[in-house]
Amino acid sequence: MPGPLVVNDSVVIPDAELVWRFSRSSGPGGQGVNTTDSRVELSFDVSATTALPPALKERALDRLGGPTITIAASEYRSQLRNREAACQRLAQRLREAIAPPPKRRRPTKPSRGSVERRIATKKQRSDVKRLRRSP
Repeated sequence: MPGPLVVNDSVVIPDAELVWRFSRSSGPGGQGVNTTDSRVELSFDVSATTALPPALKERALDRLGGPTITIAASEYRSQLRNREAACQRLAQRLREAIAPPPKRRRPTKPSRGSVERRIATKKQRSDVKRLRRSP
C-alpha cells in the first residue's frame, strides 16, 4: 500500500510521513499465524506534517487531543488487507478531525399554532383523566 494517503480532495498525506510497524497478530490463522507479521500499526504525526495547512493542523490537534495518531489493524489474516484497513481508518479519523465545525443553531420560538395544538391535546388528556375519576 505504498503511496500517498488521500484524505479528501484537498489533503493528501505523502508516504514519507506515515510510519508503519508490523507484528504478529493474535487470533485465527492456522499454521502461518506464528510466522507472518499480519498486524499493522500506522502512525502519523499531525504536528510535524506539511500536508495540512496551519488552520486545519490546529483544528486537528485540538480535536485529536495529541500530536500523533496511531491506528492498529489486525482483523484480517492478510497484511495487505490490514494495511488497507489502517489507511481507511486513518483517513476517516483525519476527515473528522479537520471537518469544519457544524453551523450554530439559531434559536426559534414555537409557532402559535403548535403551542395551541399542544395545549389542546393537554386539555383533552386532562378531560379523559377527569372523567375516569369516581364521582
